[in-house]
Amino acid sequence: MRLIGNILWLLLGGLGLAVAYGILGLLAFVFIVTIPFAVPAFRLAGFALWPFGRVLVRRPEAGAGSMIGNVVWIVIAGIWLALAHLVAALINAVTIIGIPFAIAHVKLAGAALNPFGHMVVPASEALTTSIAVGVEPLG
Repeated sequence: MRLIGNILWLLLGGLGLAVAYGILGLLAFVFIVTIPFAVPAFRLAGFALWPFGRVLVRRPEAGAGSMIGNVVWIVIAGIWLALAHLVAALINAVTIIGIPFAIAHVKLAGAALNPFGHMVVPASEALTTSIAVGVEPLG
C-alpha cells in the first residue's frame, strides 16, 4: 500500500516539491557559506519524494545550533517551501482521493519550517530512534 501511495504522491505534487528542495540544495552549494543548508535541503528532498513509510524524528543531540539554523532556514527558504506545500495541499484537497495527500502536504509544511535537528527514518524505527515530531508516519 505504501508503494501505491508513494507513486500517487509523485503525481500529486511530491515530485515538484522534491525538485524544489533539490534546487535549493544545489544553490546552497554554489554559495559556499550556505553549504550547511544543503544537507537538510537534500534530506527533505528525499522525504518529499518518497514520504509514505518514513517519519521525521528529533535528533537527541540537537542543540542551540539547530535552533539558530532553523531560524535562518525559515527566513531564507522555509517559509516559501512551507507555502508551496500548503498550496499543494489546497489543490489536493479539492478531490476525494487527494485528501490524504493534502494532509501529508500540511505535515511536510511543518517539516519545511524545522529541518535542522531532525532526521528521516523508516516508520518502523521511529519510536525506537527518538520521539516523533512534526510529521507522523505516512501510510
